[in-house]
Amino acid sequence: MRISKDLKLKMYYTMTLIRRFEQRSTELFKNGKFPGWIHVSIGQEASATGACLALNENDYIGPTHRGHGQALAKGMDPKNMMAELYGKKTGCCLGRSGSMHMCDMSKGILCGNAILGAGLAFGAGVAMSSKLRKTDQVVLVFFGEGASNEGIVHETMNMAALWDLPIVFFCESNQYAELSHRDFHLKVDTIATRGVGYGMPGVTIDGNDVLEVYKTTSKAVKRARDGNGPTLIDSITCRWDGHYVGDPMVYRKEGDLEEWKKKDPILKLEKSLFKQDGILNKDGKQKMIEKIDQTIADAEEFAENSLYPEPEEALENVYC
Repeated sequence: MRISKDLKLKMYYTMTLIRRFEQRSTELFKNGKFPGWIHVSIGQEASATGACLALNENDYIGPTHRGHGQALAKGMDPKNMMAELYGKKTGCCLGRSGSMHMCDMSKGILCGNAILGAGLAFGAGVAMSSKLRKTDQVVLVFFGEGASNEGIVHETMNMAALWDLPIVFFCESNQYAELSHRDFHLKVDTIATRGVGYGMPGVTIDGNDVLEVYKTTSKAVKRARDGNGPTLIDSITCRWDGHYVGDPMVYRKEGDLEEWKKKDPILKLEKSLFKQDGILNKDGKQKMIEKIDQTIADAEEFAENSLYPEPEEALENVYC
């Protein structure tokens, strides 16, 4: 599969936007600018970017509680995301959801879910709707290797395979399930081997290689769109930060972080763009970073200047 220069540059821009947005939101959170918790995906940018760019604009994703990067990669406006973090009424969920429930139906971003694995069932429901309505839309649901052990994940994959639903199960294996290394809760080297039990293809990929992620996900999306059912993708990557911002990470394996930083997904693509493809230089990189930083600064200003919801609005958009 040939990937155009424009698409490679878009991949680089998207990954850099995700990282710098999350770095800035971490700083803002630590400075007490907004409440709650945030879970960042720094180090995993290639997985979210490659997966989302393999989709059509009207396809859907089901984000996780660590979903900033997934939502940004699918096209969420950074202003709406930042305002949501601040709890402002201009946020993507009117300031009601916070970090873990990013949603924008206009971009095909189903509501993120803080319950591990629960987003897969929602995604399967949307995929069933797409199949019944013959809309040709595909759903891609994200989850982690920790969530892969939840009962609802097994049930959903079995049903999706049985009914040939147009869905892709995308596991971001980031090495840690909350505070536990994968060795603590997984006997298999890759959850892709479980695909056989569900009756679907299982593929393991380098989740830090955005080109490989894009190519593999594109094949899975085509398979789903052609009516041949789901695919289970295990994207091997690593989160550099803790389970939550402020996590002391005392459980982390010694030397683990240093080794994974050598596999930085952004630098991996950057080397290719600079040397192999020759489509990016230092000046172009600097201009791109300046544009991204201005976008993030604008989002921060938008959030700061937006209003909080009024107390009397608490029962609006509540249906049960």
